[in-house]
Amino acid sequence: MFTLNKLTSKTAATLLLLTTCLLPALASADKYDRERGEDRDDKDVSMQVGPRPFYLVEKMSPSPLKTKLEQCSNGPFYKTDFSIGHRGGGTLQFPEHTKESHEAGARMGAGIQECDVTFTKDGELVCRHDQCDLHTTTDILVTPLAAACSKPFSPAEFDANGKHIKAASALCCTSDLSLAEFKTLKGKMDASNPNATTPAQYQGGTANWRTDLYSTGATLLTHKESIDLLKQLGSKYTPELKGPNRAAKLQVEDVFGSQAAYAQAMIDEYKEAGVSPKKVWAQSFNKDDVLYWIKNEPAFGKQAVYLDDANVPADVPTADDLKGYAAQGIKIVAPPMWMLLDVKDGKIVASQYAKDAKAAGLGIITWTLERSGRIVEEVLPTKGTASPSFYYQSTLDALQNDGDMMTTLDVLAKDVGILGIFSDWSGTVSYYASCMGLK
Repeated sequence: MFTLNKLTSKTAATLLLLTTCLLPALASADKYDRERGEDRDDKDVSMQVGPRPFYLVEKMSPSPLKTKLEQCSNGPFYKTDFSIGHRGGGTLQFPEHTKESHEAGARMGAGIQECDVTFTKDGELVCRHDQCDLHTTTDILVTPLAAACSKPFSPAEFDANGKHIKAASALCCTSDLSLAEFKTLKGKMDASNPNATTPAQYQGGTANWRTDLYSTGATLLTHKESIDLLKQLGSKYTPELKGPNRAAKLQVEDVFGSQAAYAQAMIDEYKEAGVSPKKVWAQSFNKDDVLYWIKNEPAFGKQAVYLDDANVPADVPTADDLKGYAAQGIKIVAPPMWMLLDVKDGKIVASQYAKDAKAAGLGIITWTLERSGRIVEEVLPTKGTASPSFYYQSTLDALQNDGDMMTTLDVLAKDVGILGIFSDWSGTVSYYASCMGLK
C-alpha cells in the first residue's frame, strides 16, 4: 500500500492529472445514467449492435436517409427506450423468452424488454408467448414431462403412395406443469416439423432465416426472474398478459378464480419487487385487462398498452373506435406496423389509422421489426397472393430490398411518430435510434 507521503512528486503529479481528467467524465456519465433512468447498479451491459444494421444500411437504395445512416457507422450507440426487445430482443437467433434472448437484446440496446406472461398449474407466472406453446418452444416432448401434455404427440400420417395426409401435432401447456417442472425444461427456437413421425423429429422446422446455432438448451424464465434479470441488465419492462388457450386442460378461472385476479397477479409481482410504475408498460390484447389496470392500479394503468390487433384491412378500427379508447382512459395503443403505414406515389407514408390515433390523443407503439425474414426472399414473393406477408402487407408496392426495413423504420419514427417499436433483433432499431438521437 502506498501512502501519500511516500509518493514521488512525479507519481503524485500523475495521479492529480488523472483525477482532474477523470472526474468530469465520471460526473458526466453519472448524469447521463440519471437522466436516462437506467438501473446500472448490478450489471454494466456494453452496447454491441452487431453487423446486421450495417448490412441493412448498405442494401438501401441511394437516398438522404441512407447517407445519414452511413454517417453514423462509428456510433456512439446507446441504450434507448425506442428499441423494445420483442420476447427478449434477441429472438432472431436465440430462443424467445429466455435468459439468453434477453441478454442479447440488452447488449443490442433494447431499453425496454418483453416478458409474455402466462401461468403454471400451481399459479406461478412464467414467460411464454402462449399458455400452450411448450411443444414448439421447449424440449418437453423429448422429456418425461411429455406425459403431462394436454394433448400428446401425434405423428404425421402418409397414405400408401407417401402423400402427407395428416400433420404431426401436440399441445403442451404451462398450465399442465408445476413451476418446478417448468423450470426443468430447456428453450428452443419456436418451430415444429409437420412431417415428423417421432417427438425428436418434431423438434425441427426452424425457419431458414433463423438459426439453431444457439438453440442448445436455453434458460426458461419465470416472470419474477425476468424482473430481476431486466433490473440487472438496466432495462425497463413491458409484460404482456396472455389470453387463455381454451384447448388447455386448466383455464385461468381454474387457477386464479377470475381474469381480473390474473391481471392483478401480474402487477403485484412488480409491486413486490419495488419496481416503479414509470418503468412498466403493461400490455394486453384484452381491452378489459387494460381497463382493469386503469381503474384498479392507476399508477400502472397510466401507461398500460392496448394491443390493437387486426389481421386484414377490413379489421382496422375506425376514428370513432380510437376516440372511444381515449374516452375510456387508454393512452397508448400498439397495432402491428402494417396498420400504421400506406403507400402513396410509390412511397411509404403514414396510414389513416395512424393519423386517427394521433388525432384521438393516443400514443403509439408498434410491432414487430425483424420478424419476417428477408424482404427479397420472404416478403416480396407473397405480393399478389391471398395471404401476403403479415407485417408488410400494406407497403408491398413500395418495397424493393432488405434495406427498406430501415426506410420503414424511418417513416414510423418521423411520419407516424411512434413511441417505440418491438424488434426480434434489437441492434437494428438501436442503431437507427442512436443515429437519430431518439431516447
